[in-house]
Amino acid sequence: MIPLLTADEMRAAERQAIEGWGMPSLVLQEHAALGALALIPPGEPIQVLAGPGNNGGDALALARLARLQGREVTVWSPFTQPEWRGDAAHQARLWKGLGGDIQGATGPGEVMRTWRGWVVDGLFGLGTTRPLDGPAAVWVRALNGSGLPVLALDLPSGLDPSAAEIPGEAVRAARTACFGALKVCHGLLPAKEYCGRISVIPIPLDRAPVAAMQLLERPILPPRAWNAHKGSFGHVVIRAGSLGMSGAAVLAALGALRVGVGLVTVLAEPEVRAEIAAQVPEAMVHPWRGTVPPEADVLLVGPGGIAQVPDWDGPLVVDASALKEGEGKRWMERPGTAITPHPGEFARLFRLSRPLLMDERLAQARLVAAGKPGVLVLKGAQTVIAGGARGDLWINPTGHPGMATGGSGDLLAGMVAGFRAQGLPMREAAAAATWFHGATGDQLPGAGLLPRDLAALLPELLRA
Repeated sequence: MIPLLTADEMRAAERQAIEGWGMPSLVLQEHAALGALALIPPGEPIQVLAGPGNNGGDALALARLARLQGREVTVWSPFTQPEWRGDAAHQARLWKGLGGDIQGATGPGEVMRTWRGWVVDGLFGLGTTRPLDGPAAVWVRALNGSGLPVLALDLPSGLDPSAAEIPGEAVRAARTACFGALKVCHGLLPAKEYCGRISVIPIPLDRAPVAAMQLLERPILPPRAWNAHKGSFGHVVIRAGSLGMSGAAVLAALGALRVGVGLVTVLAEPEVRAEIAAQVPEAMVHPWRGTVPPEADVLLVGPGGIAQVPDWDGPLVVDASALKEGEGKRWMERPGTAITPHPGEFARLFRLSRPLLMDERLAQARLVAAGKPGVLVLKGAQTVIAGGARGDLWINPTGHPGMATGGSGDLLAGMVAGFRAQGLPMREAAAAATWFHGATGDQLPGAGLLPRDLAALLPELLRA
């Protein structure tokens, strides 16, 4: 997992280092500036944009270090009389002590036509929570239109460090020197697109920062002993498939089989049993008789028009047609359960407005999953995983828009059930399924993908 910090979480980590450990704040700033300066190619002239806060202090420290290295550097401010505060005021004194000055211009576009080399964006950092306005917005617009490469200090000015969305005008950076740890804006789209190439610059913190949001990395898979047999890897029972919707049951079964489950039984409506069996001969396919076989390790219900969830006390994955209006709270309070809604189903399940923006999805997922034993898998671009009695959110970075096609969610539901049947806890099973589902899509970029194309790639990716 890769932590994605909010501004408050990063400030808490820095405060602990300063107040609890005794690390001077200026030392943190020097480490940040020195690491950022190393990202600018040698010999390139440097134009530094410095704001009045700590981000401006980082920028002034970088300018001083660059001057001491003999590099060509000029400092600019969008404010006619910047009021430096705290460490930034100290860095301004050090810069002026080297004979440096801080220039300004009412028409930044005209000035920027004379600039060469790289621009360092040190206007605003962790404190940004609202759209830029006034001179700062003018300078950001001019900078984005200049065509010059920009190195953003900690984050591009105008981004909210704690948000995925872009509040207004924001710098489009070629590179971002992220100090200490990734923030939310570095890990989530669309804000991440403004950051360019991101480099994490170590700063002296005495402990790893605590984050309420994590970005999924390559998951750990369940072990497979050398002398294992099909009974060693679990039995998934899938209640799916009705007239005209047999394909969903096929894809769910393929999802479970392709992630390595030992046995799959599909319980389908009698009229489609034969056509499902013909398409996935590796699964046992029976007509639904009203009961779940006792040998089941995990039950998946919903793909292919199946709305009724049978009585079952064991691990349960609820998908598609079984996700009925207003029943979200019921499933989140049931231990050993995962629900896998897309945004429309999610809104119906919890009687909420449909989340349109990434930050809305995060807030709503946290709201409905807080303290609940069930696991929410809120599908879509950057799938959100929440619940399981944990307070943090897991965000999936894999996948692309070409995967947006019917049946993709059925495959994913089968994968969740398959990983759970092999012994992974439900939340970890959902994380592994989501990550590998998207990662197979990343092997086949572009539109026109079919879910069975992804299923065919899963064994190769699992071996890797």
